[in-house]
Amino acid sequence: MTILLLGSGGREHAFAWKMIQSPLCEKLFVAPGNAGTAAIATNVAMSPTDFDAIKAFVIQENVKMVVVGPEDPLVKGIYDYFKNDESLQHIPVIGPSKLGAQLEGSKEFAKEFLMKHNIPTAAYDSFTAETVENGCAFLETLQPPYVLKADGLAAGKGVLIIQDLEEAKTELRNMLVHEKFGAASSKVVIEEFLDGIELSCFVLTDGKSYKILPTAKDYKRIGEGDTGLNTGGMGAVSPVPYVDAVLMEKIETRIVKPTIEGFQKDGIEYKGFVFIGLINVKNEPIVIEYNVRMGDPETEVVVPRLKSDLVALFQSVADQKLDTFELEVDPRSATTIMVVSGGYPEDFEKGKVITGLENITDSIVFHAGTKLEDNNVVSNGGRVLTVTSYGDDFQQAIKKSYQNIDKLNFDKMYFRKDIGFDLL
Repeated sequence: MTILLLGSGGREHAFAWKMIQSPLCEKLFVAPGNAGTAAIATNVAMSPTDFDAIKAFVIQENVKMVVVGPEDPLVKGIYDYFKNDESLQHIPVIGPSKLGAQLEGSKEFAKEFLMKHNIPTAAYDSFTAETVENGCAFLETLQPPYVLKADGLAAGKGVLIIQDLEEAKTELRNMLVHEKFGAASSKVVIEEFLDGIELSCFVLTDGKSYKILPTAKDYKRIGEGDTGLNTGGMGAVSPVPYVDAVLMEKIETRIVKPTIEGFQKDGIEYKGFVFIGLINVKNEPIVIEYNVRMGDPETEVVVPRLKSDLVALFQSVADQKLDTFELEVDPRSATTIMVVSGGYPEDFEKGKVITGLENITDSIVFHAGTKLEDNNVVSNGGRVLTVTSYGDDFQQAIKKSYQNIDKLNFDKMYFRKDIGFDLL
């Protein structure tokens, strides 16, 4: 079949890399894609949120499935757009409905869903510009550090964790009154801080049944030792070494099952990924957040560990036959290290020529922010490339990734040298 994959990051390159291995995939289009997807599929210069252009393209090319990588088209309702259009409704969209996508589109919606279905999460309250002083009073009832979350989408950067009470109040006013994150912070959720180790649980659901994919842990901060500004992610490890059968059983019974049952009880159509951001507090899993798509760079370690046919897996989601699908996982560890532009996540330059890609051995390079220019691969974003490797354990896999990163070069290239440091 002909498939359209929406997105342009490392996540989408990893999906494309796996999907073209399937005998079910005759032709793969990626919109808009990057230099990595251009080498294995056909890029289309089309925005993932331009639904009318997508409709015209899907009809013209006889596309039989649409796989949505990023959250924006989901929050804007691409699933509903297809479902409500007679000429498109026979084409499955892998991703939740607009209502389901509110789990990521609104922090408040997500917290209300968690509370309603008795899923463990941190205490919280939400505030607007009109109630900003109530928010400041609420901060006074909490112990530091203080967690402020922009309610809307802020590209993974709308969460502040602050030690000082007065600074937290100032930042709350900056977010609500001075629109620090624009419309995304017109409402802010203030949350109790939880102290523990974070991990990600990835679930694929057809709305009735589900499959739990390999666990992963990513590293959000730009600086070594988890210091500095939050980023979209600087690296990831799968599986998470400290997640044993006991913890996994708690995650499934207390979090995954009630989440999928919650979709059914609330009438939420959901055929896609549920990314559950967790924190392990004294061996008790607690939900920090939901995302409604796969994480990036976690996809770059989770997808390479899937031995099963990814397109067949998506088809079973579309047909609501996921309960009959046998999911096979590679027992090896996988790690990925993100290579970024100097200055990221603040100001950075694009258009830097990348060299050394042809010298990579025993690792997979997934392109994130790249494009082709005059027959060169050049940087085209903050996160540029990610280098994924397999190993008998995560240390072996990490070593391979770093050995291959040494073969790459572009001006002002930066990467963290301590991915996995907290797992040793």
